[in-house]
Amino acid sequence: MKTIEDFNFKDKKALVRVDFNVPQSADLKVTDNSRIQAVKPTIEKILKDGGSVILMTHLGRPQGKHLDEFSLKNIVPEIEQVLGAPVKFCPDCMGEDATKMTGNLKPGEILLLENLRFYEEEEKGDSQFAEKLAKYADAYVNDAFGTAHREHASTAVIAKYFPSTKFFGLLMAKELEAINKVLGSGEKPVTAILGGSKVSTKITIIENILPAVDNLIIGGGMAFTFIKALGGKIGKSLLEEDKMGLALEIIEKAKAQNVKLYLPVDAIIADEFSNDAERKEEEIYDIPDGWMGMDVGKKTQELFNDVIMNSRTILWNGPVGVFEMPNFSAGTIALGDSIAEATKLGAFSLVGGGDSVAFVKHFGYENKVSYVSTGGGAMLESLEGKELPGIAAINS
Repeated sequence: MKTIEDFNFKDKKALVRVDFNVPQSADLKVTDNSRIQAVKPTIEKILKDGGSVILMTHLGRPQGKHLDEFSLKNIVPEIEQVLGAPVKFCPDCMGEDATKMTGNLKPGEILLLENLRFYEEEEKGDSQFAEKLAKYADAYVNDAFGTAHREHASTAVIAKYFPSTKFFGLLMAKELEAINKVLGSGEKPVTAILGGSKVSTKITIIENILPAVDNLIIGGGMAFTFIKALGGKIGKSLLEEDKMGLALEIIEKAKAQNVKLYLPVDAIIADEFSNDAERKEEEIYDIPDGWMGMDVGKKTQELFNDVIMNSRTILWNGPVGVFEMPNFSAGTIALGDSIAEATKLGAFSLVGGGDSVAFVKHFGYENKVSYVSTGGGAMLESLEGKELPGIAAINS
């Protein structure tokens, strides 16, 4: 893996693709700066070598229009605060201003280019657009794992203009290392916990990770398709009727590959999809008509805990209940506690995917697990076994 550790940036300009697609408040202040924090080590390494940094990123979906609400000038104060250094801002990423400001950049300086998606060419993966960007610098660094699965100009196309000076940033290297631990080099037993609502969105992941894991825990809404396929009564719980055959196939594949597959054994059920609904605990194979499963019950929490505490490598993608509703969050909190405890005792734990990441941030588990992935879609596609365009571009 070619990382920035393999290069000295002294007197060199580095064009660094970052993912500063950060959440903002109504008055355009950054509400979560973790994506900026994540690339700080990469920026610091280049500056320490005596190089200069040209940052490029997208923000939101302006669809090729120059819109003030998506301007990166709004996030400059937050970047300066995180980096503890002044950041110059170029009001465009193309044209005279960009050529002049990148040309005049001195060692030790940081410049942020305006939103790449103000140009349609970025998302179209336009070669000429990528070539113009490439002219600003001596080296290209991709540290935007969150966009590595996109075949965009600044993530996949631009690298070809830097045949010998293209590198992964330190964040990207960490992301790839974490995924590799789960899929290959991790200490056994390896346990994957997949939650969320639909089997259909996780099927490729399940098929790809089966050869790498010892245990597979299935929770959340998608568990009910398995339960129903096995002859259980699930009331009006979430069900993908056309995926019941697939669920049975997964059970057989797991058996054939000596993977222990765990499903919930009980559930917290409700008479409607609401935090204030009437609720009770019930065996998962026997949910009455008119009721739906909203969370896992106590016995399931204990079962999952036993598996996790005997694991050395853990992947967690997807909650096991409707954690956004306080009355149905206990199962996912118990799962988080188990993973945190196993991590404390030396297991490696990787958390990824939008809902799981939202959960660990909201409930304060960020520093209790080994690694929280910064790229939802990119991580899921990696787990599906796909080579991401942004990664292939550096490796080729």
